[in-house]
Amino acid sequence: MVTDQKDLSAQANAALAPDIPDLSVDDGSVRAGKEPVRRCLVSGERHPKEALIRFVLGPDGTVVPDLAAKLPGRGLWLSADAQSIKTALDRKLFARAARAPVVASVDLVVQIEALLARRCVETLSLARRAGEAVCGFEKTRAALNSGRCAALLQARDGAADGRAKLAGLARETEARAYVPVFAVLDAVEMGEAFGRDAAVHAALLKGGSGGGLSRRFQMEAGRLKGFRETAPDTGRLAGKDDE
Repeated sequence: MVTDQKDLSAQANAALAPDIPDLSVDDGSVRAGKEPVRRCLVSGERHPKEALIRFVLGPDGTVVPDLAAKLPGRGLWLSADAQSIKTALDRKLFARAARAPVVASVDLVVQIEALLARRCVETLSLARRAGEAVCGFEKTRAALNSGRCAALLQARDGAADGRAKLAGLARETEARAYVPVFAVLDAVEMGEAFGRDAAVHAALLKGGSGGGLSRRFQMEAGRLKGFRETAPDTGRLAGKDDE
């Protein structure tokens, strides 16, 4: 999957067709003074960019997912969930929106899920190296009890009883500060971020990056949630006051 994405990204970095209309529908409107919104190609509804996935077309018409929203060219935006991607493919919305032939991979949903999971793991690894993430039941519980936990992470395939104990503790701390809970990664994926075989419980800590790594993980995990069956959680993007 990673190799395929590198090839696609290389195509997208080339000169893009200049006559493709801007389907991002960035009409300059802002929401409550925050970031500009974009319109989903399927629903027609406007959402913050962080809740959507951007696509661009390569010079050969290949549909390229641009998860960082940084590739050059006109953007096509879809809600970050598997059903929206499938609908766009089934209804040939990429071609209709671009008014040109396009080439879309039949496993586009699988590709995006893998890429989002990778972004979550890499962000968690960055947080660990910055001293802003810990793993293990006891360390995670200590972070919750101390009020340093910015977000609770639990493996979606972890034992239900252990997840329930820490999720309950997270709810108890909400009286002091909201603690979002995410269960979107597998134990092996979480373990990779911490340099071990597996990890079931982890905490993102309030720390030196000013909440940037925590918020970045929450954004990526929120998008990944639309592509995976996850264990029950209370995950939502934390506002600046929550960080």
